[in-house]
Amino acid sequence: MAAGAKLTDAPKLVHVSVDGKLIEAREGEPLLQAMLNAGLDIPHYCYHPKLTIDGSCRLCQVRIEGIPKLQISCNTQVREGMVVHAADPEVALARRGVEELLLLNHPLDCPICDKAGECWLQNYAMRFGSRFSRTRDPRRKEEKRLDIGERMLLDQERCILCRRCVRFCREISKTGELHVFHLGDRSVLDIYDRRLDNDYSMCTADICPVGALETKDFHHKVRVWFLEETASVCPSCSNGCNVMLCTYKNRIWRLIPRRNDAVNQTWMCDAGRLNYGFVMDPARLRTPRVAQADGVADADWKVAIAHAATELDTFRKRHGGKALGAVVSAHLTNEENYRFGELMRALGVERRAMAVRRGKFDDFLIKADKAANARGARELGLVAGDDDGLAGLLSACETGEIKGLYLCSDDLLELVDGSRLAVVLERMDLLIAHNLKLQPLLAKAAVVFPTTTFAEKDGTFTNHAGRVQRIHQALPPTAGWLTDGEVFTRILNHLESRQERFELPRIWDSMAENGTAFAQLSFDEIDPYGVPLETKMRP
Repeated sequence: MAAGAKLTDAPKLVHVSVDGKLIEAREGEPLLQAMLNAGLDIPHYCYHPKLTIDGSCRLCQVRIEGIPKLQISCNTQVREGMVVHAADPEVALARRGVEELLLLNHPLDCPICDKAGECWLQNYAMRFGSRFSRTRDPRRKEEKRLDIGERMLLDQERCILCRRCVRFCREISKTGELHVFHLGDRSVLDIYDRRLDNDYSMCTADICPVGALETKDFHHKVRVWFLEETASVCPSCSNGCNVMLCTYKNRIWRLIPRRNDAVNQTWMCDAGRLNYGFVMDPARLRTPRVAQADGVADADWKVAIAHAATELDTFRKRHGGKALGAVVSAHLTNEENYRFGELMRALGVERRAMAVRRGKFDDFLIKADKAANARGARELGLVAGDDDGLAGLLSACETGEIKGLYLCSDDLLELVDGSRLAVVLERMDLLIAHNLKLQPLLAKAAVVFPTTTFAEKDGTFTNHAGRVQRIHQALPPTAGWLTDGEVFTRILNHLESRQERFELPRIWDSMAENGTAFAQLSFDEIDPYGVPLETKMRP
């Protein structure tokens, strides 16, 4: 440390009494956040931990000893010895008044609102609101189902003017499309001089506490109370945003962001949110395809694995393992790629590459690598070089040094010029592939295995920053289905007369024994927020 440098002081902790319960908080943080962190149920609308404080809804009011009037807890900083009453009769009366004012003009359309079942106004009205209305004036009429963006709808009648969405567009996306126009009871939310088409526009529906902002993707699709949520990681780029997969009847209906301050805060991009249709694509390969004397036909998994093992063994004996190349997938889990590496080492394969699509990126969440686990494959030592060895592998195929390929990646078919790749694949004496669909370029393959998507398996991904994160199976595959990792394991068992099983804790034990960068972690240590992988210095 340089002379005179200081370590950053840790935040000072203070103690606050809330309804007789003593809680600990960081000095100066919002009282509301301190109470929420302590697990207290404090109603609020306009406050959001990742946005500036607005203080407009007034629902989070509390009584603080020593202060004559009720205070909004979102804009009150905690201090040592503060005594707070959140369940006070005066506080309850104030909340009831706030709810009554909000419901004066709010439409009674819960039965047709997509937010029903997870609407804060609906929930708080049941808890604090009155069952009777004291006004006979008609409700204010505003525009409904306004098309305000490529992916967004606005219902102005439902808006409670919390301005969360306005602050999001100003502070997070920094695009400023949404504004509140006019004053008083004529105030209305609308777009300003351009449509709501930024790369994070659908986050406004997440933070809207009512049904004013809705995504076109989920609009009138399924009731939220039917959905089951599974914690996972977005597969669309190397940022690894934490998400919830919302499923019903063996289908994904939406992806929503899951809070992880170390990765994506509480946000995710629209492109990632909408990238789930491929899981239910009717054109997906559902059974292995095996080349036979009279053509290619569907085959049982056991038959396909035995055929692949035989073909690989025959190729190795004829040409040697060095003549076989491998293309690693950045969409497979760390555990699957580790087992694939074991299989390639058993075959004597030395040429390995990885094909990773690259695309649009920004300085927030969207990363250029359009796959969730490219970093994981690199940390396992499966690939190296600026292009992950792809150019060298293709050249070796064209010169005849490589005579067979084991492909685990759809990305190769998109990255490499089709005519060039067709020539390369035509020259191969052996081709085995794992793919989402049966591609024409794979017509010569001895075996094509259906690949398993992120929603159908358990495992881990490593994001661009080296954070190892869990994914969990949300959709059960069909009976008898084998994941990519199980396929690699069974082929390896055939080749070496082993009885290994593809079990995640056992894979991690093996990863530790073989000195990979993952040896510093254990599988059980990986909590819902992931664990950073501290890359060891390499010579």
